[in-house]
Amino acid sequence: MTEASRIAAMTADDAVRLIDDLTTIVSRAAAATLLKPVDEVERRIKADQSPVTAADEASEAVILDGLGRLLPGLPVVAEESVGRAPAELGESFAVVDPLDGTKEFIAGRDEFTVNLAIVTHGVPIAGLIAAPAQGVIWRGVPGRFADRLRLAPGEPAEKAQERTALHVRIAPDTLKVAVSRSHLDPNSEAFLGRFAAVERYACGSSVKFCHIAEGKADLYPRLGPTSEWDIAAGCAILAAAGGIVTDPDGQPLRFGGGGKFLVPGFIAWGDRRRAALGR
Repeated sequence: MTEASRIAAMTADDAVRLIDDLTTIVSRAAAATLLKPVDEVERRIKADQSPVTAADEASEAVILDGLGRLLPGLPVVAEESVGRAPAELGESFAVVDPLDGTKEFIAGRDEFTVNLAIVTHGVPIAGLIAAPAQGVIWRGVPGRFADRLRLAPGEPAEKAQERTALHVRIAPDTLKVAVSRSHLDPNSEAFLGRFAAVERYACGSSVKFCHIAEGKADLYPRLGPTSEWDIAAGCAILAAAGGIVTDPDGQPLRFGGGGKFLVPGFIAWGDRRRAALGR
């Protein structure tokens, strides 16, 4: 990427101005995941032994095309084409997981999501998560707003049937904890053992961040290395709703550094006060 092709660092104000256009892109990608019945969707196993389907690839193609038209010159880190990510990301870039929860998708569950985040100076400044099978999109710009749209996949943002503001809740004595159905690791188990009372529920994909953002859950720990595209959008939405996501030591997460697009693990909280006590 040449200096001439780089766009200026995007701000929260830019994100607010563009959020409906970004929502429409994500909505179209959500529709792309639903083009065929799941049992007819082509699938294969990647080198890292994780599954990928034609739905993942169709969703990513829609997002890349949409971003290229809306924000030409914006670098993109996308899961299924990460090998083609620019070596120099610049001040702002997009992070894309075109279908998070591929195992849930293949199993016929409705938890799989489409994720898009805008990152500036290593911090997600906007996030969008669609649950195509649920007809819902969660969005957030930290410091500005967080909301949930009831939107049929493929429809533009202005066709939303329902808009609901998102707010985290004050954590109760018994924490409601979202845990991964596929990736619950021993370190996360040990972390949960520090709390006197927790109520767990298993769920796939980044939708767990959204549950915390809308006050249905309190905590989501994953204390092992995690790809940035799995969590960037969720981090932005949760922060916009009043929550916080840190690394396992309670420090801020940074995105886009090191070239591997991994974070060392994370802890997502709704109640910031309880997060401070939890550390």
